[in-house]
Amino acid sequence: MNTDESRFDRGAAYLKAMAHPLRLAMLTELTNGPRCVHELVEATGATQPLVSQHLRVLRGADLLVAERRGREVVYSIVDDHIQHIVLDAVEHAESEGNHHEHHVHDPR
Repeated sequence: MNTDESRFDRGAAYLKAMAHPLRLAMLTELTNGPRCVHELVEATGATQPLVSQHLRVLRGADLLVAERRGREVVYSIVDDHIQHIVLDAVEHAESEGNHHEHHVHDPR
C-alpha cells in the first residue's frame, strides 16, 4: 500500500498545483508550446509578478520545465500526461457549461 499512497500523494500534489484559475490558464497556454514569462503575461492578462509567482508553484510541483534561452527563461509542460489532464479539464468544463442539467451515472 505504501507504493499506492506515494502514487496518490504525487497525483494529488499535481492536481492541487493545477487547481487555480490562473495556473490552469497558464498551463492551457503552454499546451500550445513553450512560452516565456512576458508571453504568459500577454496571454493571461495577469501581472508579471503574479505570473512568476504561479510559475514557481507549477515548477515546484514538477509540472513545468524551464530552459534558459539567452536572457529569457522559456517554460514548457513536463510531459504529455500533464498536457492531457489540463486540456481534458478545460474541455470538460466547457462542455458542462453548455448543458443545462448534469447527468450522473447511477451504478445501481
